[in-house]
Amino acid sequence: MRRLILVALLGSLAQLVDGTLGMAYGVTATTALLITGITPAIASAAVHLSEVGTTLASGLSHWRFGNVDWRVVALIGVPGGVGAFAGATFLSSLSTESASLWVAALLILLGVYILARFATGKTRAVLEGKLGGRFLGPLGLFAGFVDATGGGGWGPVATSSLLSSGKLAPRKTVGSVNAAEFIVSVAASIGFLFGLGNENVPFDLVAALLVGGVLAAPLAAWLVSRLATRWLGVGIGLVLILTNTRTLLNGLDVSAGPRYAIYAALVLLWAGFVAYCVKSFGRRTEAEPEPELETSASR
Repeated sequence: MRRLILVALLGSLAQLVDGTLGMAYGVTATTALLITGITPAIASAAVHLSEVGTTLASGLSHWRFGNVDWRVVALIGVPGGVGAFAGATFLSSLSTESASLWVAALLILLGVYILARFATGKTRAVLEGKLGGRFLGPLGLFAGFVDATGGGGWGPVATSSLLSSGKLAPRKTVGSVNAAEFIVSVAASIGFLFGLGNENVPFDLVAALLVGGVLAAPLAAWLVSRLATRWLGVGIGLVLILTNTRTLLNGLDVSAGPRYAIYAALVLLWAGFVAYCVKSFGRRTEAEPEPELETSASR
């Protein structure tokens, strides 16, 4: 019982991070479960199944606070579900270790770009034009596949790509990615159930993560609607750099000593960067007006 309560608290923390920054639920929850002594296979299954409920709660919460663009959800979510199901079933035997290193390196570069872009405070308006299906479809397919085969990746790939496009406000990016993740989670879970079977699913852990995540979802959605646009961009950039550096170092088999030294250096840089941002544009908790340009459909 004590372990289930701990898992529920960890689920709340993971959902708070994911619901606020549009990524890192899988990384946070899986890492936390592994620390409690749960095997990697069971942790992965528990996290993916719990995401069915947490992403539904998160999507509804973001919709309630006006953070969702349903057109983007449809265009990216359906291909994402196809990619996730394929990755969890038919293509699960393929090795994605090498590809994951390239994806991690790319996401680090995107994180640096996003961080620099939003930290300057110079880019605040949303660029004119809509995100088209030719961009959102392949992006969803790739992000869903990476998520299912790599144990996570929907948020980092989808959120960073949408945000770097400059055509969707940060809060709409986070809300839409979270809402679309429900489709991805359902598809991936069906695929995992086909592969694992019901008898191998730790439903008690799934329930604990689900309860914790559902309780935290409204708070995360509220935070997104209130945080300044620049702080969201800075936060997303920092999380991309930190989480994908971990993936890259583990994939390259860097020994523990140098790895922890790099982590410590990144944390110090992170603290220094946050201090710089606080000094340059202050602590803001209320959302800035987002000068999203009108489209013909909204006029």
